[in-house]
Amino acid sequence: MSLMPKLSATLLLSASLFGATDAEVVAFLKKGIGNNPNITNLEIQINSKQAVPAMKGWQAYFVNIEGDVKQGNDKRHISQNSTYFVSGDVLAPELINLKTGERYNETVAPDFDDSFYTKANLISGDPSAPNKVAIFSDPLCPFCRKYVPDAVVYMAKYPKTFAVYYYHMPLASLHPAAVALTKAAIAAEQSGTKNAEMKMYATDINANETDEQKIVDQQSGGNETECRRSAPSVGPQTVRCRSENGPCDDGQRDTDGVLQRSERFEQDEIQRSKG
Repeated sequence: MSLMPKLSATLLLSASLFGATDAEVVAFLKKGIGNNPNITNLEIQINSKQAVPAMKGWQAYFVNIEGDVKQGNDKRHISQNSTYFVSGDVLAPELINLKTGERYNETVAPDFDDSFYTKANLISGDPSAPNKVAIFSDPLCPFCRKYVPDAVVYMAKYPKTFAVYYYHMPLASLHPAAVALTKAAIAAEQSGTKNAEMKMYATDINANETDEQKIVDQQSGGNETECRRSAPSVGPQTVRCRSENGPCDDGQRDTDGVLQRSERFEQDEIQRSKG
């Protein structure tokens, strides 16, 4: 469920505003979204903002929205990231260039903090390569299973061109088995198995499987030949400890930590899958 109600294409922040401040944008969104009686404990934070290319005067606001949503007798805490466009006293949830047809919701993105490009997450390439690629992936996502292994193999051929960083992002509500599969891969890496990330993509398991032991057995007994063919040799750094919040203490993997980032994006992925 999305925290945002169905907003009109363009919303006026206030007739009295001339260039809304960050605080006024947050207050406006809180008032609009907070009018939904099923949403409580609403928190809205602007993560970052940037000028929209070729659209003078417009800025993209990257916003995190959190709250408790009542669904029947159940209440669920939801966190999602949204993009809004602001120019003067106008806020729009979508911005389209009428001449080119370009949808800026699809082309603008928040800057990726350099602190996330860690040695622990590097799976191939030279850290000083001009193109840094960050892969956030669920190993049981159908698109990811088709795309990620081939993309990683291709980029590994050009280590001076691409530095590839991998981040676990299992989406528990869409693919329950992905959580245990990811934990098994982390444990395998910790024990010295190379290319454990890519081995997940060759593991044949029902995405809705909930028997963790069965998932672990499938992961440990996966097709090694297929794994070697589909994953590049990326060196000893793949067995280093890492979680999505950075290196773990004392060389131990924080296997539950892989969910902290994925839960933040999970609701957006659910909405896209329904659309």
